[in-house]
Amino acid sequence: MISESGAFVKGMMLGGVFCVLVTLLGHIKMDHSTKSHEHRHLQAPRKEDVLNLSEDERLDLSHSIRVYCIILVKPKDLSYWAAVRETWSKHCDKAEFYSSEKIKVFDSIVLDTQDMWIMMRKAYKLAYENYKDDYNWFFLAHPTTFAIIENLKYFLLKQDSSQPFYTGRTETSGDLQYVNGDGGIVLSIESLRRLYKIFEDPDKCPEQGGMIWKLSEDKQLAVCLKYTGVQAENAEDSEKKDIFNTKSVGSLIKEAMLSHPQQVVEGCCSDMAITFSGLSPNHMHVMMYGVYRLRAYGHSFNDALVFLPPPGSDND
Repeated sequence: MISESGAFVKGMMLGGVFCVLVTLLGHIKMDHSTKSHEHRHLQAPRKEDVLNLSEDERLDLSHSIRVYCIILVKPKDLSYWAAVRETWSKHCDKAEFYSSEKIKVFDSIVLDTQDMWIMMRKAYKLAYENYKDDYNWFFLAHPTTFAIIENLKYFLLKQDSSQPFYTGRTETSGDLQYVNGDGGIVLSIESLRRLYKIFEDPDKCPEQGGMIWKLSEDKQLAVCLKYTGVQAENAEDSEKKDIFNTKSVGSLIKEAMLSHPQQVVEGCCSDMAITFSGLSPNHMHVMMYGVYRLRAYGHSFNDALVFLPPPGSDND
């Protein structure tokens, strides 16, 4: 009896381990037909690239980049929601909030789920169905993220939205490269089209995660996109500095003070940074003042390209 009991327990343990492994592999498995891809870094254009364009070409470019912003929110994010609504989201060509449930205080598109991956799926699906002919770039952010949309548009000048782009701040988990959602996620219309199509394949892009092991929503997104041939690419400025940040300005400055005490400003952040994350609502308003209002007298910023606000916008 003792030996039989021991064998039974051992079998249960081995079976449990096997189930965990199967679940893990089920989430990270990739189609063998997918071609290997060397990780790329996307760089923003240099100032010279824009200066070499004619005025007509610059005008055409400034009108051709249309960004639709998706902000995923929950009731607990109410103060952040209000701050994003009053600050940077006004600079999107169109911004909409996708909420887990109905909130009377603000208008939103109700998704009726608390699961972040399902929220992301539904938001992307609705965005494609409603706006695939109106916008060519889709930017998804959390309510603790602050974005400078004009810098995003500048970064996208060299990119063709008819090609599959999926970019932001990339990180690695095992052999999976993904864009960290805290810094914001950018998809071209072609990537969104492919994503919309793969949503219909539950084997490659399931709506529900595994019972034992569940990937975060940004990793789930990378898995689904990889099946379509779309790879995560890190966004950098012309000096190879990251422009999508998963930390706040304050945190990055503190790090720079420790690692580059003689070059705190230069060592902190890119001049063309697009996002910062982990900001409080008050800090978002401070960022708006610093980015769009504060000017040093005598310093002239003659940018070669101007991105005009959307018609009817009350942005700063």
